[in-house]
Amino acid sequence: MSAPEDSDLSPTSPTEEAELLLTPAAEPEPKPGLDGVPVHLRPQADRTEPYTRIEPFQEKQDTSVEFFYQPVTLTALGIALAILAYVATTQDVLEEGRDKGRVGAYAAIAGFLLFSIIQFRDGPFVRPHPAFWRAVLGMNLLYELALVFILFQDLSSARKMMTYIDPSLGRPLPEKNYAENCEFTLENIWNAVDIFCLAHALGWFGKALILRDYWFCWILSIAFELAEYSLQHQLPNFGECWWDHWILDVLICNWLGLYLGMKTCQFFEVKHYEWRGFRSIRGFRSKTKRVLTQFSPHDFTAFKWEGSVDFKHYFAVVLLLAVFLAAELNPFYLKSLLWMEPDHPIVISRLAGIFLCGLPAVRELYQYINDPRRAKRMGQHVWMLLATIGTELLVIIKWSKGQYPERTPSYVKWAWAVGGFLLVLYPSIRVSHPFRPSFTGAHVDNFGVPSMRKYARRQKRRYEAKSR
Repeated sequence: MSAPEDSDLSPTSPTEEAELLLTPAAEPEPKPGLDGVPVHLRPQADRTEPYTRIEPFQEKQDTSVEFFYQPVTLTALGIALAILAYVATTQDVLEEGRDKGRVGAYAAIAGFLLFSIIQFRDGPFVRPHPAFWRAVLGMNLLYELALVFILFQDLSSARKMMTYIDPSLGRPLPEKNYAENCEFTLENIWNAVDIFCLAHALGWFGKALILRDYWFCWILSIAFELAEYSLQHQLPNFGECWWDHWILDVLICNWLGLYLGMKTCQFFEVKHYEWRGFRSIRGFRSKTKRVLTQFSPHDFTAFKWEGSVDFKHYFAVVLLLAVFLAAELNPFYLKSLLWMEPDHPIVISRLAGIFLCGLPAVRELYQYINDPRRAKRMGQHVWMLLATIGTELLVIIKWSKGQYPERTPSYVKWAWAVGGFLLVLYPSIRVSHPFRPSFTGAHVDNFGVPSMRKYARRQKRRYEAKSR
């Protein structure tokens, strides 16, 4: 005898067994981290960003000194809040007559830099610590935001704002011309030697560490002197004697800094890097030496720009040359427009900041150009530095209206026109040597007109093959 049917169910209603079969199985809850293990505990974890397919520079952290790489985000947050609470509620700060606005601005800057150190992405450098280069990126971003703000101010308002930072500013400065007595004598040369000669040498020492290429630095050194010739009608301090340009600057100061910088690069290039864990080192002296070497490079990459390999490399080299020239010329215009002495701390801080920002930026650009399989997009340091130099140019162009009434001489216009024409002509007609390999091992390709001819011949052969 069959079981009585449920009167509430129609003949077409699903039974409990059918509901069990039709109901999808519940998916297991995802485990935190990778396979249940937090990412920071797995040094070999794959940290590829799936939405961009970009691999960070550091596939694994350098934990040879374990103490420096322990996660301390919550600890840093607690300490920062404690310091903030103490400073904000101390009677010494809140008493009448104190500059509370300045203290508040410093606190906001410190809070932003703390966030940068903890939360920004890592760059190409790990020494002395990735957090240091995150702070450099944070300072670059703060400087960029300040430039964007003053871009919307007129020049007189900007000069008044500078007095909030330093009350001694806001006064017009006399421009000095160095081409008054150009007789080529030992006495005149000796009188021209000043603190700026040391600044030239130190500057080119830093540029050698950034660019790591003799020819590139020499081209940049000569190009800057030509730029001084071209702009001395606007800035009188660009006016120098011929021997000051080519002997004192290029052949002595620039060459000395460049030589020492390239020797430093060669030392780091051939150095044997072997980083042992801090616990595996015995002896107080050896441990101290290991901690000090934390401030040396973890490894060193020699740059071979190969500007004549193809159009991509050529464009990158020309762009880098233009950006470096702009970065060199911008502070001269900014200090002239904002009435700042060359040795003012703001000017020196800007130069030091651009040097620190240029180190990882050029390294990222080099990898983006020469290893596109790993660097799918331009790095954050090089993007931020390009934005900073570009915004500086916009500020200078806006404020320069009416400040430099003297017109550009016609010979300067013709000289730059010829230079620009040659820059376009070279990649257009260049034919590479068929037996000259590039630094990657592959043969050098043509670019420009030869490349277009080869492309046209290939397309013609394909069309004839299809027609047959």
